[in-house]
Amino acid sequence: MKPSRLENYAWKSCVAYIDGGSRGNPGPAGYGVHVVDEHGQTLASLSEPLGIRTNNVAEYSALIAALKFAQSKHCLQLKVFADSELLVRQINGVYRVKNPDLKALFEQARSLIVGFESFSIHHVPREQNREADRLANLAMDAVPHKSSRPASLPVQLPAIFQNGCFRPLETVDLPENSRVYLNIIRSE
Repeated sequence: MKPSRLENYAWKSCVAYIDGGSRGNPGPAGYGVHVVDEHGQTLASLSEPLGIRTNNVAEYSALIAALKFAQSKHCLQLKVFADSELLVRQINGVYRVKNPDLKALFEQARSLIVGFESFSIHHVPREQNREADRLANLAMDAVPHKSSRPASLPVQLPAIFQNGCFRPLETVDLPENSRVYLNIIRSE
């Protein structure tokens, strides 16, 4: 089979519109990526369900997918547009990444970014990111229905129940190595 014209073509400049989402946070998650060339011609529409994840993990997954796609096509310059202010500000160094799950994704994204001659990421309103949002919603629709999720999701919170109310652990003196767990039960 003869390869298509686009399979062997290297683009100098690509623009990626990315979006990730989660219904429930964490909940059924997915991402969408819409990539165009410098003339606005569609190069790719990428979409992938991620299972049960947080919104921020889905946003980072979209960025990583866009970076990998652009590198696979030997794109030299990449401009990314996202409607996640957190993602944009973290990648641009305005916000620190504190969440351990996001740190690994942040490092992966940063290691891919250095492979481009130029890279930029910009925040856009959701209305200007409709195609990526549509693709992300298709991916979320492909995650098994929430009824297949457990009714109870264990959540560890740094708090203690004392005198009829919850108090942050940093305000309570506990014996060393004490652990406090709180299960939050979601009723549907």
